[in-house]
Amino acid sequence: MSFTVAIVGRPNVGKSTLFNRLLVERKAIVDDESGVTRDRQYGVTDWNGKTYNVIDTGGFVSGSEDIFEKEIAKQVMIAVEEANAIIFMVDAGTGMTNLDDAMASVLRKSTKPVFLTVNKVDNNERMLEAAEFYSFGFEHVFFIAAASGSGTGELLDGVAALISEDDSDEVKAIDALPKISIIGQPNTGKSSLLNALVGEERTIVSDIAGTTRDSIHTHYNLFQKEFVLIDTAGIRKKAKVHEDLEFYSVIRAIKAVDEADVCLLMIDAEKGITSQDLNIYSLAVKKGKGIVVLVNKWDLMEKETNTAKEYEAMLKKKLAPFNDVPVLFISAKEKTRIFKAIEIALEVYDNRNQRITTSKLNDTILKAIGAYHPPVVRGHAIKIKFVTQLPTAVPSFAFFCNFPDDVKTPYKNYLENKLRENFNLSGVPVRLFFRKK
Repeated sequence: MSFTVAIVGRPNVGKSTLFNRLLVERKAIVDDESGVTRDRQYGVTDWNGKTYNVIDTGGFVSGSEDIFEKEIAKQVMIAVEEANAIIFMVDAGTGMTNLDDAMASVLRKSTKPVFLTVNKVDNNERMLEAAEFYSFGFEHVFFIAAASGSGTGELLDGVAALISEDDSDEVKAIDALPKISIIGQPNTGKSSLLNALVGEERTIVSDIAGTTRDSIHTHYNLFQKEFVLIDTAGIRKKAKVHEDLEFYSVIRAIKAVDEADVCLLMIDAEKGITSQDLNIYSLAVKKGKGIVVLVNKWDLMEKETNTAKEYEAMLKKKLAPFNDVPVLFISAKEKTRIFKAIEIALEVYDNRNQRITTSKLNDTILKAIGAYHPPVVRGHAIKIKFVTQLPTAVPSFAFFCNFPDDVKTPYKNYLENKLRENFNLSGVPVRLFFRKK
């Protein structure tokens, strides 16, 4: 089993700051506003050659009536269950609080190793004040300043000492798995889909727009294949991004597209495809990601015989010029065709990663060129002599010819269509390059 460490504690003790420091990237949103990290989110880090998972959690508030704080408390408990070891963070600046005490009581009942980590200890005076936390009775106590990194080395040494080589190798293997991002506007049902797939309340689901602020990674196994699902905060139009936090979430969602191999674009069946959906789609296309379009809440639509067919035709018209994408009508709530969505996403992943031999490419494409020659430009007959696939993440093809600059867009479209007709490239943007031969 791969090794996992959860960072827990009350709000605003510096959990996300430590998480970001461990991952050496701004993965968790850090802000002075309480309750910024709502869901638990995962990252992979290594120390002294040991690789392990880190979970960042929302601030734990026991007995709260606030809807989000109640949900966060549930999420923290799940993270404690999932983890092999726990970093319990407290703040030397504010000293011991009732919320710290409540968290400590929960952790004392756990059989997992607990690393009590006193944050914001950045001078001798703070060190003296921080000594009061020994009264919690935990064996492992560390004094750190997460913002500067002071003292984190000793903490990581303590964590790394618990990890075997086998655990570390398993984490590396997971990091290399296919990554599927669930993207779309707020409230299209992305978190509901993730929860339905995972079969547990992995993310907080509510009808309040903007509930999922960070992107969330979930390791998953289906059809004898392992992969990672990424749920993102909804991507909103810039004009509607009022809060700084929402802005960060948009950036995070864009980064989740970067991280993905395949994007599941979720749209609301009742609203149809909007200009913002098209912006999200073109972003994924630009970045060369595999794409599957999921039309969610299909169970709420009034249907006639050809409703789905007509809806798909309308969609593809709006998605042009690149519209060779699978379209699936689902209901995350009713769990209709949700597993089919993953099956198709994994097929698109295979399409994106296929390598076509040069001989096969030339046999097929040179015949297509022979059947329809490139138009003559400025009296020049364009002769394409050779085609090969380039060793890139996005399927890219180099065509070698005598006048590469004279090949016009309609003919490029013809060649792309021939590639799609002969090789399975559904859901995958392709790149064509013309080079001098």
